[in-house]
Amino acid sequence: MASQERISVHNLADLKNTSDDAIPNYLNSLGFRQDHRLADTRLALGYSAFAVAGACFLWDYRLGFDATKYWTAGAVAAYALLNAVLTYWIGFVERGVVYQGAHEDGSRISIATSTKKNAPTYHLAITVTPKQGPPQTIELALSFTEWFDVQGHFIARPFQTALVTGVPLIAKADPKIAAAAAAAAAQTPATHFLNADAEILDAIAASESTTSTTGAEAGGSGKKSRRRKA
Repeated sequence: MASQERISVHNLADLKNTSDDAIPNYLNSLGFRQDHRLADTRLALGYSAFAVAGACFLWDYRLGFDATKYWTAGAVAAYALLNAVLTYWIGFVERGVVYQGAHEDGSRISIATSTKKNAPTYHLAITVTPKQGPPQTIELALSFTEWFDVQGHFIARPFQTALVTGVPLIAKADPKIAAAAAAAAAQTPATHFLNADAEILDAIAASESTTSTTGAEAGGSGKKSRRRKA
């Protein structure tokens, strides 16, 4: 289903920001617990710099420049330092990370996104750290046209499907979409799966097994009901 909001399909920043906002909404709905420490630190640095600037204005307004010039000099140094730390934090610590969270099995996931100038391609670097074992990084390059229509509406289902088929941990958390993706892929040539990740195929197979078991149970109960009527 398409969202009611419309954005300009020619604005790369809007395409990226809308897609970035959809990631936490989707993963949190699957039971992932989002970690807000990166964003909280960025906000704390930004608000601290704002507080220093506000305090500097207040004491200069009430006491005058001559009486507060040393305080003002200290405030300027503190403001510059806080902004330098904030710039470093955004550029070298966050590095485009839009989501960090944990799955119920103890695995952790971190998603960083980026775009290149004049290229409508959504680049994702997804790092999955299992509870035991080394982290694995998955890189995806997806076209925005997969989940935005020509009017600029965001369509959630193809976006979610792209994440499910690309990341085994998300496929494990959303077996319903994984099964639907498997059913759709079954109608395509077998070469579609030649480069597929083994963990993704296992997640799809598990979702199909669950669906088949549910269907068999439903069919068995139906047969019993017909015997009673006879």
